[in-house]
Amino acid sequence: MSGKTNLTPAAGVTLVEIESAEDMYQAVLARYEEMNVVIKAAAVADYRPKTVYAQKMKKQPGDSVLELERTRDILAELGKRKTHQVLVGFAAETENIQENALRKMERKNTDMIVANNVTQAGAGFGTDTNIVTIYTKDGRSFALPQMSKADIAHKILDAVAGISKTAGV
Repeated sequence: MSGKTNLTPAAGVTLVEIESAEDMYQAVLARYEEMNVVIKAAAVADYRPKTVYAQKMKKQPGDSVLELERTRDILAELGKRKTHQVLVGFAAETENIQENALRKMERKNTDMIVANNVTQAGAGFGTDTNIVTIYTKDGRSFALPQMSKADIAHKILDAVAGISKTAGV
C-alpha cells in the first residue's frame, strides 16, 4: 500500500493506492488474514486534522488553531489480530533507542522491531543510508553498521526468513 507516488511497482508487486491514514488502515486489515509476513516499514501520520474542509478555508481576522485527532494505530491493531503472521515494525527514535524499541515490540505484539536513532548522521530520513538494530521477540538483537537502505532491507528479510522458519510460516 502506498500513498501517491510516481514510482512504478516492481514486477510481481500489487500496488494498492491510498489517500489517507484511514484508507491505509482499511486496506491493510482487509488483506491481513491472508498474509504470512507483514512488514510495516513506514507509519502514516499519528495525527490528522479534526476538521477537513471541502473548500479553501478563507482567511479570518486573528490567528487560527489547528485541532488534531489521533489516527488509528495500524501496527497495534495487527498485533491484536495476529494469528500466524510474522509481524515486523519500525521504531524511529531520538533517545533511549533500545528501551523504546523493546517496549514498542511488546506493546504492539510484533515479532521484530527495526530501530534507529534518527539523530545519527547517515541514519533516518533524507539519506540513502541507515544505521539500525534489529530486535526479535526471542531476545536477540543485531546491530548493523551504516549501510545502504537496500542492504538493510536484505538483512531485515534474512531475519524475517529466520523467524518464519522457526514459526513454520
